[in-house]
Amino acid sequence: METSKFFPIVETQDEGYQKTFKNCAELVPTLPRSKGWWLDELFQYQGFWMSSFPIRGSMLINDHFKPRPTDIIVATSPKCGTTWLRALIFSIINRASFDFNDHPLRKLNPQELVLLFEGHIHKDGSTSFLDELPSPRLLSTHIPYSLFPKRMTDDTSACRFVYICRDPKDVLVSKWHFSNKLRPKEVPPLSLEEAFDLFCKGVSHYGPFWDHVLGYWKASVESPKKVLFLTYEDVKKEPLGCVRKVAEFLGVPFSPEEENKKTVEEIVKLCSFESLSNLDVNKSVAKRSERPVSNSDFFRKGEVGDWVNHLSPEMVEKMNQITEQKLQGIGFNFH
Repeated sequence: METSKFFPIVETQDEGYQKTFKNCAELVPTLPRSKGWWLDELFQYQGFWMSSFPIRGSMLINDHFKPRPTDIIVATSPKCGTTWLRALIFSIINRASFDFNDHPLRKLNPQELVLLFEGHIHKDGSTSFLDELPSPRLLSTHIPYSLFPKRMTDDTSACRFVYICRDPKDVLVSKWHFSNKLRPKEVPPLSLEEAFDLFCKGVSHYGPFWDHVLGYWKASVESPKKVLFLTYEDVKKEPLGCVRKVAEFLGVPFSPEEENKKTVEEIVKLCSFESLSNLDVNKSVAKRSERPVSNSDFFRKGEVGDWVNHLSPEMVEKMNQITEQKLQGIGFNFH
């Protein structure tokens, strides 16, 4: 039984898990730390700022997860379109199984259909939950690419990653709004100025943001059959082309018959921000103990360029300078 103050108590009969729990509980107090964006603490782990929960998840994945060639990992930095990408890939993979008028997305939030990898590796104190999921396993993650084990990232592994990123200025604004939803009412809201300062310093969940993007971008260049790199802006601009691109990458391209039936258009329509945000299930404000976020909290505006309504010219200039410096010479930018 784990008793660290950084984690809830988890009981497990699995000796391997017990060892990882113990190692993590001993490691976390020794790491550099910073205050988080709500009431959490962030710890610097292998170059990234993370709360204790995903640090343990990452360690468990490295120590115990057994990948399959058919595994699909939906990867994002937080607030880059995670919910949308989960819905999209779920719909592409399962398009032959469901009628669009009676689709699981109309009844369940995408968070419930595509499970958070680093969260569910903890479930029941062993790997049995993930081991029992049927193939292809579709899992979502915010973990940086460099933190995954080599058995998942080297070219001998056939599991694939689909990554989406977003203009950091929009990420900052979205994360700031989201964080204030999670702060208890008795706690003063996080100011935009404070959020901006933390974000620019890299002290953000799974951040620095730019290092997170760089890890997946470099992997997509070096192993294009393993990592597909998308931007939120491109998907919003050309959704049909991006859906076809994802399907091709996953080895399930749309057939001429599906094209004639406008299956691609149906998926885009079902998974659009407007459609998902207006479903009753995603208007729910109920919160649960295991997830202190309501379904409605995952949907705000979904707009490209909303940062113009929040950031000062000085903030924009500084953010653009950081982005240009971090991404210089890699063959990718947000413009």
